[in-house]
Amino acid sequence: MANLGRGPDRPGVDDPGRGRRIGIDVGSVRIGIASSDPDGVLATPVETVSRSKIKGPDAPDVVRVAEIVAEYEAVEIVIGLPRTLRGERGSAVDAAEKFGRSLHRRLGDVPIRMADERLTTVSASRALRDSGVRAKNQRSVIDQAAAVAILQGWLDERRAVSTRSAADRSVSDDAVSDHAGTNSGSTEVDK
Repeated sequence: MANLGRGPDRPGVDDPGRGRRIGIDVGSVRIGIASSDPDGVLATPVETVSRSKIKGPDAPDVVRVAEIVAEYEAVEIVIGLPRTLRGERGSAVDAAEKFGRSLHRRLGDVPIRMADERLTTVSASRALRDSGVRAKNQRSVIDQAAAVAILQGWLDERRAVSTRSAADRSVSDDAVSDHAGTNSGSTEVDK
């Protein structure tokens, strides 16, 4: 399981590679679910799951999310970590982490990451309103839209990290190649 209690995770060296990711927005009433394509480029909404009053790995909401993870053959799960604007913890963070622990106990081997999600629900609400979705109809999709925002942020950061790593390797390889060429040239001159 991710580094619970220490802040958001970042994409990096423990990346599981190609495959679908599942994004989760844990709310007090509903859980928004999003999925990525296998190449990890685009997040799309999947489903909204009602929160269960029952807690733990056998709770109906945890079971349903685990079914979605299996159905999509996800290689990684990204759960929104709803810290305050100042980065502080609150009851929503505790709820997201508890849900993550229950899901981890249910699934076992699929990595679960906690990603910073400040303002995703606010921006999702605004985007839906701006696109003409009536407030009455927003509740059914707002959690999915927030999950899309959480997952898309993770995918974008993952791609940026991957691009930076590839550029760093290229620069390093070029330096080794230049250094090797200089050494072989001086050796030939010495002969």
